[in-house]
Amino acid sequence: MSLSTTPHSTAPHSTADTASRTTIVRRPGRWIDGWNPEDDVFWASQGRAIARRNLRWSIFAEFLGFIVWQLWSIVVVLLPAAGFTLSTTESFWLISLPSLVGATMRFPYTFAVALFGGRNWTIVSAGLLLIPAALLGVVVQNPETPFGVLLLVGALGGFGGGNFASSMANITYFFPQREKGWALGLNAAGGNLGTSIAQLLVPIAVTLGAAGTLNIQLAGWMWIPLILLAMWGAYRFMDNLSSAKADFAGAASALREPHLWVMALLYIGTFGSFIGFAGVFPKLIADQFPEFSTFHVGTASLTLAFLGALVGSLARPYGGRLADRFGGARMTIVAFMLMIAGALGLILTLPLGSFWVFLGCFLLLFVATGMGNGATYRMIPSIFAARGAATAGDAHSVSAQRKGAAALGLISAIGAYGGFVIPQVLAASHAATGGYTAAFWGFIAAYAVMLVVTAAVYLVPRASLAGHRI
Repeated sequence: MSLSTTPHSTAPHSTADTASRTTIVRRPGRWIDGWNPEDDVFWASQGRAIARRNLRWSIFAEFLGFIVWQLWSIVVVLLPAAGFTLSTTESFWLISLPSLVGATMRFPYTFAVALFGGRNWTIVSAGLLLIPAALLGVVVQNPETPFGVLLLVGALGGFGGGNFASSMANITYFFPQREKGWALGLNAAGGNLGTSIAQLLVPIAVTLGAAGTLNIQLAGWMWIPLILLAMWGAYRFMDNLSSAKADFAGAASALREPHLWVMALLYIGTFGSFIGFAGVFPKLIADQFPEFSTFHVGTASLTLAFLGALVGSLARPYGGRLADRFGGARMTIVAFMLMIAGALGLILTLPLGSFWVFLGCFLLLFVATGMGNGATYRMIPSIFAARGAATAGDAHSVSAQRKGAAALGLISAIGAYGGFVIPQVLAASHAATGGYTAAFWGFIAAYAVMLVVTAAVYLVPRASLAGHRI
């Protein structure tokens, strides 16, 4: 009996293609035993369709996770119009704390898929988004709400940041090695787009209606129906794979690998910059160019801040594809060069007072971070494969594939801390100098160091990487 015709059967049953080496068994709760995407016949006959169905709902759930994670980046800009009075430092804390919590949540979320099942955890992790979305709609209605309460609700938004790690861990089990890169790239880019969509739609939604009306509570509540849809879709259409196993030994071994920490540093520079700048971009526009912070279309307001996260998200899969062709280290170096150029352009052109030049420099910065995200993430499996070749004689070492898989989740978690660091550096710069120029000089210095590290460690063939150029 085929899988597609009996998705809710209560008795285990088998599905096999006569020419396939793979026989999968469906169990209650949408569990699948015997999944083997490397079997070409099985993959072509039924595996690809199942994997793509799971990918689509995974992207949707992760997309909503990024929306909830980054909601406060745009809500902070709207709070003054709703009667709230916040200092610059308080605003940056509301922007950065969800990133701090989200980065930390990525560590347990990485192992949750293996412990509970990808479908099951997608239902739970999507359901957790209801808490910060609902509470945001409550606390922003009263300008007398204590700052500590706002900060707590903002911190709960970090649930959305953890979704990336579990979503990526889940999808990697479904696809064969030859298709993992593109599938994970689509999954990541689809999630990253959530930041852009939140910054695009929230200002429009909260200002629709009578002129001058600000329904700021909709910033949180408008996503609840979509979250419920994601939970239903995961329940109805996604699957759990029994082959997904928690590899604590692989993670422990990866943490002892020096290259994990080098790549974590580079990922803070690329993805950390992307999520950090995406969070602060609406605030920076409002501070530097208040007359351009919103554009009115009828009775709705629109901010162009969404363009930054949009172009950065779209650039990510192309960064990975270019890394496939020219090498991950080379493309990461190019990305850091462009990031330096974008940051330097901001410093040199700010005195001109031109919003459009400011926007152009920032869009270059976002494109570079997106490319860097794809390139650095592509480097990780190559590095651990090379390390496996270099240590092939060590019979007691954990396999390079296991360490590489664990490293992907760990590095994504560490890199996300950049979303906390970037706003805090900008806040410190504003407190010390009254502006943000000092912070951007610091970013330039950091990117230059990361560029040199990339070139020194990965561009030149070395014995520790079996003579491979990454």
